[in-house]
Amino acid sequence: MKAIKSIITNKYFLGLVLILLICLVPVFITSKYLMHIFILMLIWSIAALALNLIMGYTGQANLAHGGFFGIGAYATALLMLKLGFGFWPALIIAAIITSIIGFLIGLPTLRTKGSYFAIGTLCFNVIVFIAAERWESLTGGARGVIGIPQPAPISFLGVTFTFSSLAGMFYLCFFLFLITLIIKYRIVHSLVGRSLIAVRENEDLTSSIGLDTMRTKIISFVTSVFLASLAGSLYAVYIGFLDPEIASHHVTFEVLLFVVLGGIGTISGPIVGTIIVTLLGEILHFLDAYRLVAYGLVLVLVIIFMPQGIVGGIRALRQRMGERNS
Repeated sequence: MKAIKSIITNKYFLGLVLILLICLVPVFITSKYLMHIFILMLIWSIAALALNLIMGYTGQANLAHGGFFGIGAYATALLMLKLGFGFWPALIIAAIITSIIGFLIGLPTLRTKGSYFAIGTLCFNVIVFIAAERWESLTGGARGVIGIPQPAPISFLGVTFTFSSLAGMFYLCFFLFLITLIIKYRIVHSLVGRSLIAVRENEDLTSSIGLDTMRTKIISFVTSVFLASLAGSLYAVYIGFLDPEIASHHVTFEVLLFVVLGGIGTISGPIVGTIIVTLLGEILHFLDAYRLVAYGLVLVLVIIFMPQGIVGGIRALRQRMGERNS
């Protein structure tokens, strides 16, 4: 019995079981609508995991996340449509472009303290949105970019993978979601991750003991925007159409809602937040713009009763129960 209990409580075993169950989703879910929801959850989970790295673990409120998401999406679409790149080269080049822009923006803004970084990045997000809306020769302006092709089939070990179906797109998004999750987990549970947390807790003290806090923040920021670009690229090829709104601050605040609701500074929190808000948005779709009121109400309740988010609140509750039992 102890051996069975040990296996059941092993987080790696449970993670493997969960991955296998998710892989079976396209087999048992035949509804196109539900598959669409699952794919969007995976894409937005990648974006939320990316934001949580710089905000939750490094303590820097990046309010340009939607802008970097949009840069990745537009770069991928334009590379495929105007330069004839395939999806995978476009995905990598778009992520590199976004990372370089993130590095250039991070150099001046990350030197500021307090709310100045948030204000600076928000201003950059507005610039990206205006550029996407007004630079018609490049982005199509308000008309947007249409006809973005789906990823071409690829062959691996004699097996051909196609992405023209919802199942194919699901597995593509799930693959990149797992890559993002592994990168995030490895960073957080490394010396770099400890450095990020140290900067979040007390940047001045961390600097006084000889740690290069600026370098640490740059690494976190560039990694975050790199992952945001991957999410944007997936969104572009899945939806097949882009308009300037996808690079607006509204996207930033929506992803921020995922992170804060699920649990900032946790691995699974952004994923939980994404699932809840996505499902809530679909359930309350009939309310149209008034859905924002429902989002706000849910967020206020979570902040009041679970200030650490849903995952953080559950973790704190388990700790209290363990202390009582001991």
